[in-house]
Amino acid sequence: MQYRWNVQPRFFVILGVLASLVLGTWGITALAVELASPRPAELPRGGRTIFPDYRLYGYSGYPGSTALGRLGTGDIDERMTEIESTGADYTRDRQLLPIMELIAVTVHSTPQADGLYRTRTSDDVIESWLTTAREHKAMLLLNIQPGRAAMFDEVKALEKWLVEPDVGLALDPEWAVSGDEIPGRVFGHTTGQELDAIAAWTAALVAEHHLPEKVVLYHQLHENIVTDEDALVPHDGVVLIKSVDGIGTPEAKTGLYNRISARTPEHVHLGFKLFFEEDARHGPLMTPDQVMALEPQPEYVLWE
Repeated sequence: MQYRWNVQPRFFVILGVLASLVLGTWGITALAVELASPRPAELPRGGRTIFPDYRLYGYSGYPGSTALGRLGTGDIDERMTEIESTGADYTRDRQLLPIMELIAVTVHSTPQADGLYRTRTSDDVIESWLTTAREHKAMLLLNIQPGRAAMFDEVKALEKWLVEPDVGLALDPEWAVSGDEIPGRVFGHTTGQELDAIAAWTAALVAEHHLPEKVVLYHQLHENIVTDEDALVPHDGVVLIKSVDGIGTPEAKTGLYNRISARTPEHVHLGFKLFFEEDARHGPLMTPDQVMALEPQPEYVLWE
């Protein structure tokens, strides 16, 4: 049996109109989704990658504490203006990315309520400093002095802040002690394995939240503070920086920088820390030209 289609032409007209409406709706929906999708988060001064466009420069501190660094003294907006001014001497062929390094976990020489020789700052303090950082298009680094607490635990406790595109980490293993050790009486320590676990966890946050590159920095003032450093490998979305923190004369600081930088993996960027008061007791403060003459040239410069 042979079938014959006996459909009125107007049926095809109606079918065409319906198809146009459906396809048109899809197009409008796709456009609405595109417009509603947020643009990828950027760094405070633009872009999603840190190096080689930027040189990081800033101060460290805690609100109201002269002992923990210059950033915590006086009016914080004045300190940020100061960073802009003095940082211009270090940028050279790069753009300035101002840094606020907040002591978010503070070590103590005596046990606290939980026996871990450290206290955590409040969310109110972090929120206040992050607000200031954003007003000045700066990056906030949360510094961790873990005492007897596990450094990774202290990092994870800051997750709600680390999912922000302009917040990074500054680890202070000098203050990471274990067993019956007391901070300040011995140098703390960490391993490449521990640093790599933190970097990998941070990289996962970056990927999950579509963040720009995030800083994972670790301070080092003695060659033996970090062991098995080769276990720290590159991770997508994470910029690894080591800040050399020795106190002393320009000659002593330069010598320590040369020794530590020679043992640093190639994928770890180098930083240099200066101390307004402690360095001045040993001799003249290093000038910007002296700091920038270091080889490799520091990509992060911090004053305490």
